[in-house]
Amino acid sequence: MELEVRHLRALCAIADTGSLHKAARQLGMSQPSLTTQLRRIENALGAELFTRGRTGCRPTPLGHTVLSRARPLVAQMSLLVTETRAAAARADGARLRIGSTASRALAGWLRRLRQRLPGTDISLHTDVSANALLRAVAAAQLDVAFVHEVEGCPLRVPDGLERRVLVEREPQFISMARDHPAAAAPVVDITDLADDRWMVDPTVDGEWDGLRRVLAAAGIDPPVLHADYHTAASLIVVGEAVAPCQPTSGPRDDMAIRPLRDDPLAVRLLLCHRPDDDPPALYDTAYAELAAAYREAAVRTSAYRQWLLRHGSPLLLAG
Repeated sequence: MELEVRHLRALCAIADTGSLHKAARQLGMSQPSLTTQLRRIENALGAELFTRGRTGCRPTPLGHTVLSRARPLVAQMSLLVTETRAAAARADGARLRIGSTASRALAGWLRRLRQRLPGTDISLHTDVSANALLRAVAAAQLDVAFVHEVEGCPLRVPDGLERRVLVEREPQFISMARDHPAAAAPVVDITDLADDRWMVDPTVDGEWDGLRRVLAAAGIDPPVLHADYHTAASLIVVGEAVAPCQPTSGPRDDMAIRPLRDDPLAVRLLLCHRPDDDPPALYDTAYAELAAAYREAAVRTSAYRQWLLRHGSPLLLAG
């Protein structure tokens, strides 16, 4: 077996994330496939490159040596691809490559951008990891990234990226079954959910750490299930779990969405880009249309609109 750039990229991803699961997600492959690939690489070299344990994967001394040679090669290849794509883009015409974590504002943002920027090739890439999107912007694989930063869990923003704050503190609401006892009140006290099973997606940067901090501060230790939020919805509607959700989450007949008292869970919404790449006017337009799309999504949702009114939000004034 001859080592290829994709093998070196896999080794770097495992070292950077410290986890086969996270590295597989970053590389867009399954964990079993990455595990098999690593085993073949180690068999070809005749030695282990990583030690596996409960705390994750750590490079062995030989692994550190291999990584020291692999990283410059991977970086050079990424640079070659990026520069080639950039040259092709300049030849083909204007384009805007957008990255985003999950947001109800995305559809409206894309619609507005296509209206404001006719003739521009606009593409969208979504990822649960805000940090992965920021790395893609820094590597010129994306032009802008709309991400959320969980309060108390700062993102690892690469040097040189410019950040624009869309919402300084967006409260996270709670979703529960329509017939949950706490759903009878317009605002829910987090201690009323102490006996419920909470669901959280640990692959979303900062999500689990932020929730754990808030639960501990409230003095409760409910059972927690790690799963994606699509799975969470099916369990929430039958009363098997509750979960944090974005305040722009639309009303559902089978689910209640309520704000938490004193808003203990919150995120900051950011738009990030490279400051020296494209004309500033393009990013000004991207930000302005994102703000308008987010405002539309916010006021369309009754519970969030009432929250904004109670707090005198500048979002409403801007609208």
